[in-house]
Amino acid sequence: MYTIGENISAYILKHFGNDYLNNYAKYVEEDHSQYIRIPAGSTDPQEIIKRLEAYNIYFEKLTCIENAYKVTAGSENLGKTIEYTIGKYYIQSLSSMLPPLVLSPSENDKTLDLCAAPGSKSTQLSEIMNYKGTLYSNEVSGSRLRVLVYNLDKMTAVNMGVINFKGENLSKVFDSYFDKILVDAPCTALGVLQKKNEVNSWWDESKVDLLSRMQIKLLVSAIKMLKVGGEIVYSTCTLAIEENELVLDTVLNNYPVELMPVDLPVNSVDAILEFEGRKLNPQIKNAKRIIPWEIDSEGFFVAKLRKVSKTEQNEKLNLKKRDPQLLTSNKKEIIEKLKQVEERFGIPLEVLRGYKYLIKKNDIFFVHKNWEAESLSPFTRIGTKFGVFDRRGFTHLHSNAARVLAEHLSTNIIEIENEADLTKYLQGQTVKGDYSPNGQRVIKWKNEILGTASASGDGLKSQFPRSLRSHEITFPAD
Repeated sequence: MYTIGENISAYILKHFGNDYLNNYAKYVEEDHSQYIRIPAGSTDPQEIIKRLEAYNIYFEKLTCIENAYKVTAGSENLGKTIEYTIGKYYIQSLSSMLPPLVLSPSENDKTLDLCAAPGSKSTQLSEIMNYKGTLYSNEVSGSRLRVLVYNLDKMTAVNMGVINFKGENLSKVFDSYFDKILVDAPCTALGVLQKKNEVNSWWDESKVDLLSRMQIKLLVSAIKMLKVGGEIVYSTCTLAIEENELVLDTVLNNYPVELMPVDLPVNSVDAILEFEGRKLNPQIKNAKRIIPWEIDSEGFFVAKLRKVSKTEQNEKLNLKKRDPQLLTSNKKEIIEKLKQVEERFGIPLEVLRGYKYLIKKNDIFFVHKNWEAESLSPFTRIGTKFGVFDRRGFTHLHSNAARVLAEHLSTNIIEIENEADLTKYLQGQTVKGDYSPNGQRVIKWKNEILGTASASGDGLKSQFPRSLRSHEITFPAD
């Protein structure tokens, strides 16, 4: 059973009262619901739900958010299905789905997720943008960056570029550049204590002060990176007033932004307008607090700001890196490789023209054709993996690309027919059998493209991505 530490209890009691503390303690101690998001794609969401029922996982459709479902049974199997492994759904709290919906970028917006890992909101933003246009996802932590890239690949977010940079300094790279920015800031996590009870071990008001200073720096950096008229969504998963309302109060009183009304599809309350006798900027009433026990999800704070005039320009950083180039599909460096893929797998060249390509040594990455960047120097990753070419110049399609382009594949497809062979494939092994003639194939299981393999008379050598092989896979009972 999870509990609330003394420091946190004292803070909640002081600022919210005894009834709030009792409700909070009860919620933290109880089991909490899980939710999934089913991205728009080639598979009907109801077909995914039907398949998951075979694992004894059951759902309740939410009316407030499209393609969001509450798990009513079988949550212990939720992260062990094939569908989860290949990104047919994403395990994400209901509250966490709200900031991207409030930001609501279009495929024509240059969009930034400033504090992006693990990728829940970035992959949702990619989906909202129909996997088109320009999305940048920034993460300062190297270890968390790897998780972000993993989720980018898993969810086939082919309009995303990944940056590894201090968010408070990123305005020295991008000035008045973005239309939409999400600042889901690091925080003291009081809204998620029911699943991160270790917060009790380090939480005190000095940490609140430290993080609130960082949140202001991040939000100011975002304001400087935003175009005039552009919008920022600021969100946290904490209840602390210093990290929410007081951050907004500082920014509203010192920078050219206004707070816009927020209309959430779940129960919420207006933000707080007074703190320890201090009257806050009246615009703060437009921000919203999400009370965890009122929606059976995490506690959250959500605010939407609009930039009303220019900010002072920072001195630009000189990154001093070799700047590679994105290639359109008609460039000589890539066109023959695309024609090979067209010939082998039947993907029309016109479809492949819908992307730009980046060659790094023998690896090829691809991103939506309308993705833009003034320079590629800030990026550690652009789009997802398209393929690799060997010494003969022959191009081998990557499993990520096979899943992105699944609906356009028409030839050289092999469907695995039993669970034993499927297990071998997912574990990166060779599926024995005569699959000649030699060459690359695309692998399918129950109408879903899983990835690629190398076929020969001895068997199918799996090319399923190593990063996805760590998942524990269970199969539904017959």
